[in-house]
Amino acid sequence: SEAAKMKLKHNINPILLQFINFIILVYTVVTYIPWYIFSGSRQAIAKAKQVKAKPVNNKPGGAYRSVNSLHCLASVLYPGCDTLDKVFKYAKTKFKDKKLLGTREILKEEDEIQPSGKVFKKVILGKYTWLSYEDVYVKAVNFGNGLAVLGQQPKTNIAIFCETRAEWMIAAQACFMCNYQLVTLYATLGGAAIVHGLNETEVTTIITSKELMQTKLKEIVSQVPRLRHIITVDGKPTTWSEFPKGVIVHTMASVQAMGAKADTGNKQQARPVPSDIAVIMYTSGSTGIPKGVMISHCNIIAGITGMAERIPNLGEKDIYIGYLPLAHVLELSAELVCLSHGCRIGYSSPQTLADQSSKIKKGSKGDVTTLKPTLMAAVPEIMDRIYKNVMNKVNEMTSFQRNLFILAYNYKMEQISKGYTTPLCDSLIFRKVRMLLGGKIRILLCGGAPLSAATQRFMNICFCCPVGQGYGLTESAGAGTITEVWDYTTGRVGAPLVCCEIKLMNWEEGGYYNTDKPYPRGEILIGGQNVTVGYYKNEGRTKKDFTIDENGQRWLHTGDIGEFHQDGCLKIIDRKKDLVKLQAGEYVSLGKVEAALKNLPLVDNICAYASSFHSYVIGFVVPNQKELVELARKKGFKGTWEEICNSPEMEKEVLKVLAEAAMAANLEKFEIPVKIRLSPDPWTPETGLVTDAFKLKRKELTAYYQQDIDRMYGKNVK
Repeated sequence: SEAAKMKLKHNINPILLQFINFIILVYTVVTYIPWYIFSGSRQAIAKAKQVKAKPVNNKPGGAYRSVNSLHCLASVLYPGCDTLDKVFKYAKTKFKDKKLLGTREILKEEDEIQPSGKVFKKVILGKYTWLSYEDVYVKAVNFGNGLAVLGQQPKTNIAIFCETRAEWMIAAQACFMCNYQLVTLYATLGGAAIVHGLNETEVTTIITSKELMQTKLKEIVSQVPRLRHIITVDGKPTTWSEFPKGVIVHTMASVQAMGAKADTGNKQQARPVPSDIAVIMYTSGSTGIPKGVMISHCNIIAGITGMAERIPNLGEKDIYIGYLPLAHVLELSAELVCLSHGCRIGYSSPQTLADQSSKIKKGSKGDVTTLKPTLMAAVPEIMDRIYKNVMNKVNEMTSFQRNLFILAYNYKMEQISKGYTTPLCDSLIFRKVRMLLGGKIRILLCGGAPLSAATQRFMNICFCCPVGQGYGLTESAGAGTITEVWDYTTGRVGAPLVCCEIKLMNWEEGGYYNTDKPYPRGEILIGGQNVTVGYYKNEGRTKKDFTIDENGQRWLHTGDIGEFHQDGCLKIIDRKKDLVKLQAGEYVSLGKVEAALKNLPLVDNICAYASSFHSYVIGFVVPNQKELVELARKKGFKGTWEEICNSPEMEKEVLKVLAEAAMAANLEKFEIPVKIRLSPDPWTPETGLVTDAFKLKRKELTAYYQQDIDRMYGKNVK
């Protein structure tokens, strides 16, 4: 079974193990009756077995809808609140003095010199200080009015290029109120991509932080000729004389002060309507140039309506920890869901998240320990990191402790797969691990890339909470599917949200058909109010990725291949393009990597490979025999052609050459292959690994090199 594959290995004496298993059996039998009577898990087991989505008709390729929205898709969170400013006003009136946005104060910053001589910045942080719904509302109104004083007009673009923090959300709410179109750019984007986004949207004002202004903006400001105003959210930078003439640097506080004094008599007509663009969100493109996705007010509201429905009992008792980039649709949607339901949002960063995080001084507390959140969103890479850290600690335990942990882990895995809970194990064995995320997490939301079954199970077991795995795209306002909290199966992304419907379209080239048995398969198309307007200034691409059916329903062609299971849940099984999203969320175009490397004298042919479950690219290379033999001679390596190709030493030497060429071709660091397999045999149409036109057959190459893939990604190879 799947559970058996994911169990941890122990080294307990077989006779002792039989005795322990007998005690576990007795314990299970004795506790079953009180658990059955008093626990609410019976309903959860029943719900887990229910059908979650159904096709709206019996035709192949018919759209699937959630059973909770079969007759009508949901599109509005609260009656009459059809734009984001109305949603916030409603929340402000309802939750007026309740805490909304929290930030930790910095008590002390110091430099710590490492044994290697490197200097690390460490911080000691205090308590969270909070702004209420009313405070945030007033700050947003003033900021919006201040921007108008600086000349910002309704329905014009304004950029935010800033880390995730309270001021980001305040600035966004100000833009939603005044109908400014918010252009979002990742703080991690390269210079050329930032310049492209700023120039394409013709912004005159950018909202940023002191650090990003000094590190990223300083170098590119001269390439953005229309820029007039830079607003720093965290006070005036120390040196700002180098900026070109005509660019004025303001602080957020000074703009808010202008807004508080401004006359806002004629403000009413600036309010947005549902079809107005709220956000132009730049997302990674396959060619390296990011695309701006135009997301309207009604798109975002429909999306967050769908997401909120999958989080039971969402409300004022919940605390959400915000640390992922707000320029990513997953984080923005999650925070808007919280803001509209009276939850608190405490801000953090990947460097200060936990007690062991890189910027937290040893002995002081990380953000999760201080905040004790109940909700948290994470990308698989972060969950994988937690998994590895905990497993490393388990391996360092004494033999007795380790075996006790493993027995509890395997026992709980069995119970979870049956839908049962394990309160004793939770409080005695897993309590310490739970404390790594503050001890109060009730739902972990996961999106951005596929989550491996082993990591999902680990989070279920050690953090004693469900993992809501979601699937959505920037182009669908982040919404698509999310698993229900009582669905403990792994590897699936759940049923369509109540705001949208999903159908599968035949993809003949890949051999996927919506008439396939036992499960219909095909390209995933998402339809509903959450499907966005299209790409900014890119009509050709918009027409390619979006279609409108005879009923006026807008559909997004995702390029992902899925299959629907009998209970209406979706599983992602393939991707149409050779664009792969790495575990951390970066997109790698395999064709681009190959194009940069295949012209090297040393390379006769190359196939790049990447997996969404891993953070790096690998490759299979057919080396040029003459060049490789010469390289081996230079390095003093003797052997036959097969021995040279199978030598780890020669793999490393070829990797060095590839890395140099990749840098020269301006590939990003994450695009450069980290490990390779040298193939002694050429790929010809006869081998079935390339077409007659010598184009790569990726599926066949993957199957052919599967053992090498497992080796390069560190899996156990028999």
